[in-house]
Order: sequence, then C-alpha cells, then structure tokens
Amino acid sequence: MKFHRELPNKTQLVQPKILYFGTPVILLSTLNEDGTTNITPMSSAWALGKRIILGLGENGHGLDNLQRFGECVINIPNPTLWSQVEALAPFTGSNPVPKQKMGVFQYEKDKFKAAGLTAVHSTQILPDRIAECPLQIEAKVIHIRMTGEEVSFGIIEVESVAIHAHEEIILDEYHIDPTRWSPIIYNFRHYFGLGDELGKTFRA
Repeated sequence: MKFHRELPNKTQLVQPKILYFGTPVILLSTLNEDGTTNITPMSSAWALGKRIILGLGENGHGLDNLQRFGECVINIPNPTLWSQVEALAPFTGSNPVPKQKMGVFQYEKDKFKAAGLTAVHSTQILPDRIAECPLQIEAKVIHIRMTGEEVSFGIIEVESVAIHAHEEIILDEYHIDPTRWSPIIYNFRHYFGLGDELGKTFRA
C-alpha cells in the first residue's frame, strides 16, 4: 500500500527572463588599449580556491579587454555602494556602442568619474583597483571559452595573484570577518545586502 504525503510547498513551471537567483555584485576592472581602466558591473562570478570563474557577454568591452590583455581586478562592493554600481549600469566602454546595445547603453570613457569612485594602482597587474570596494582581487586570465550559443557568453577562468581588504573587515592575515563584511547580492535584478547570520559551517 502506497502512502501519499502532502508536499509542504506547491510548485509550478516558470520561465524567468534571467537566472540571477542571488549572486554577488562584482565591479570588474580591465585595461583599455590606451592604458586607462574600464569598469564592468557584473554578477556572474564564483570562486574555487584561488581560481575565479567570470561570465561576460560577448559584446562587452570588459571581455574584449580580458581577451587583449589577460588581467583584471575583481572589486567586490558592499551594500553602501549599490547606487554607484547602478550608476555604471547604463554605460559601455565600447566606442562606437555595439549594435546590440544601441538604444539601451551609452558610451562612457571615465567610469570612475561617472560613478564617483577612486582609482588606486594595483601591485601585480596594470588595471587599477577601486578604493571604495572592501575586497579587491588582482587576477590573471588562465582560460577563456565562448559558449557559442545564439546569445554567446565568455566563460573566463582567472587566478588571484594579490588580494586587498579594508582593515576593518580583517580578522587576521588568513580570515575575513563575516560579521563586518557583506557583499551586494543581485537578486533577480534587485540589489540586496545580507540579512542576519543564521549560523556557521563546522569548518568556520
């Protein structure tokens, strides 16, 4: 005899236009051809050890710069910087604006000025870091693969070569204080900070 158990939550099939189901916001610094630094706001990134995987659209200036120079800074802003992140959202570093972005994005050469952010020199690579971001990860490209789909994306694997952190979020040389550090979370195209701590893993 089979027993039927009522499920606690009912579901239905959905088709979200975008699968940003809650990921950290990144401000990616890359080197322009003239030696200046471009900033790309993005939210497709995850880390495994010293390697970080980034996802960028094929028509983005940030991807072009990574393919050309192979260096970047993964600047991770906290929730107080969400308005500066959003200030960058309508801009592209590509001139002329790619056909796919016309009517939505506009060219901006100096994104630091446009968002009220401060450039600071990196120690191991050429693109500048963003001083206001509590975590700044200098990195070099290991591999780039294009998805080759109708809407193509670059899947970029980078390796960190230097990590900078604001002093107030550091516990010691090896640990960031999770009670003082909070990333911006991009949740279905809305910005959020972290809520209250729920607990910690046994490895913490």
